[in-house]
Amino acid sequence: MIHIENLVKRYGEVLALDHLNLDITEGEIFGLLGPNGSGKTTAINCLLALLKYDKGEITVFGEPMHPDSYEQKRQIGIVPQNVAVFEQMSVYENIDYFCGLYVKEKQKRRELVEEAIAFVGLEDYRKMLPRKLSGGLLRRLNIACGIAHQPRLIILDEPTVAVDPQSRNKILEGIVALNKKGSTIIYTSHYMEEVEQICTRIVIMDHGRCIASGTKEELKQMIKTGETICIEGVMLTDGQIEAIRALPHVFQTDYKQEESRLVIKCTSAKHNLIRVLNYLQQEEVPFGRVFSELPTLNDVFLEITGKELRD
Repeated sequence: MIHIENLVKRYGEVLALDHLNLDITEGEIFGLLGPNGSGKTTAINCLLALLKYDKGEITVFGEPMHPDSYEQKRQIGIVPQNVAVFEQMSVYENIDYFCGLYVKEKQKRRELVEEAIAFVGLEDYRKMLPRKLSGGLLRRLNIACGIAHQPRLIILDEPTVAVDPQSRNKILEGIVALNKKGSTIIYTSHYMEEVEQICTRIVIMDHGRCIASGTKEELKQMIKTGETICIEGVMLTDGQIEAIRALPHVFQTDYKQEESRLVIKCTSAKHNLIRVLNYLQQEEVPFGRVFSELPTLNDVFLEITGKELRD
C-alpha cells in the first residue's frame, strides 16, 4: 500500500530523514514509534505530500504521491495530535463539514455522518459545541471528522493524549474495528501499552532512519532482556548485590537502598527467579513483594534507542 525508498529530508543543516525505507502492507495496524525528533512527523508529512523532500521515492496505493494526487488523498483520513475542529460548529456540523470535503452527494454524506457519530459514541452530543465536550469526547469528535468518509488509509497521530481511561478504551476498540472493516491504520503514540495492544507490526525510528521493525514478539527477541525481576522490601550489602549480579543469566542489577527495591535484568532462561530466591534464602535475607515480568515494548524501545520515549 505504501512504499518509501531512500527518503531524505533536510532542514538546513539538520538531517530529519536519513535515507528512510519503509513499506506498509494493506490491512495492517502499523505502529510508528520514535523519540521526539526521530523523524516520525516529517515522514508522515512527506508521505502526504505536505512537505517537499530532497531525495527519494514515495508511492501510495501503487502510484507516486504528489501535492496534486487528489484521487489518492480522497482515500486517506488524518486524525492529528492537536484537535482540529471548528469551535462555532456543533458536533454534527463538524463531522458533516469534514466528510463533505470528500463526499458531495448529500444523502450519502448524511448516512456516513450518522455512522461516524454512532461509531465514536457521540449520539447524545450531536448538537453540542466542541467547547462543551470533555477531553475524551473531543478526541472522539476529532477521530469522527477524520474517518467519516470511510478512508482506505487512516493516519492517527497520538489520538489518546490526555484522555480518561474509558475514552481511551473506546478509541482503541474503535481503531481495531476500523481495521476489521478494511482500513489500514498508521498509528503513532507515546503509550507503549497501546501500541503493544493493537498494532500488528511496529517500526522504531531514530535519527531519521528505521532502526527496528517487526511484530511485538519479533522486536522483543531482538533485545538482551528476557526477564525482569523486582524485589521490594529488601536490604542488601554491596557484596550481596555483586553476588546476585554474578548469578547465571543476570546482566544488570539496579538497587535503590532508599526504596529497599532491587530490579534484576536477566537474559531468557529457565529458573531465573528461582536462582535469585534461593540465593536470598541462603543468605537469610528477608524481603517483601516479588514479581517477574517478561519484556515489554518499552524495554525494547529503551534498549534499542537508549532513550525515554518522551525525551
